Amino acid sequence: MKLLILGGTEFVGRAVAEDAVARGWDVTVLNRGRHEPPPGTVALRGDRRAPDGLAALSEGAWDAVVDTWSGAPSVVRDAVRLLAGRVDRYAYVSSRSVYTFPTPAGLPEDGPVVDAAPDAGDDVGYAEAKRGGELAALDGFGERALLVRAGLILGPYENIGRLPWWLTRIARGGTVLAPGPRDLALQYVDARDLAAWTNGALAQGLGGAYNLVSPRGHATMGEVLEACVRVTGGDARLRWLEPDAVLAAGIEPWTELPIWLPPGELYDALHDGDVSRALATGLRCRPFAETAADTWAWLGTIGGAAPGREDRPAVGLAPEKEARALAG
Repeated sequence: MKLLILGGTEFVGRAVAEDAVARGWDVTVLNRGRHEPPPGTVALRGDRRAPDGLAALSEGAWDAVVDTWSGAPSVVRDAVRLLAGRVDRYAYVSSRSVYTFPTPAGLPEDGPVVDAAPDAGDDVGYAEAKRGGELAALDGFGERALLVRAGLILGPYENIGRLPWWLTRIARGGTVLAPGPRDLALQYVDARDLAAWTNGALAQGLGGAYNLVSPRGHATMGEVLEACVRVTGGDARLRWLEPDAVLAAGIEPWTELPIWLPPGELYDALHDGDVSRALATGLRCRPFAETAADTWAWLGTIGGAAPGREDRPAVGLAPEKEARALAG
């Protein structure tokens, strides 16, 4: 298999590249050169926002392409138009955010999606950007387009900072605000499991949309934070607060307390999707303890602080705000 990855050096793209190399595939990555490409890949340079950003792809053919773009849909459109005659299948890493809100619990892939356009620029929201990217892929590849609708993605190389924030906060020790309920069921996917499923789906010739997260309750909030305590080896003490107490302290779910959402419409949208289609086609999700341990080990190799993305705000709860909430 000859695979082209648009990106391929950070988080999901890197996981896809590493999995493909492990399969013995011929892997090419196109990126801006800001990060070292994974060993075993052929690196091409290009900035997709620049007028000639795809010049390095003017020649060549591949069996499949994986595109992780999360900005203007027109960038995906341009890549699709350039590659449509020289690539057999196009996998676009999208998001479950494309579904219209409120998203009912247990929604499958045929649920209603937001209005979007493949020609849109940067003046659209995240959901519209991802749906526009899907439409661009469908315009060029039809049934040969694979739409990977991911949810919460965790694991080594994470450049959003959600799991790294919890790991570093818990490693700091002391009393840690743990948002409850402790048995709150979570739905997420390790980037490496997403990568393995995506490459496997391309090898099978699959197309269409797939919700790509673990089954609901693959881990709970308690299992996540307790695993972080174990792998960091610190003296952190979790103090569980009920959702109402957390919200009353003015703490923002998801951003100030990454991963966590209180029960309600947002929780249903993020942590209660139907993933039966992905499970039936090979999705396998490793235990959260492995994700936590490997992410902590990776953080140790880069000085303990996770890299951030230019287009995303930092996540995490300020120590003084946490202290006030615990005191209250």
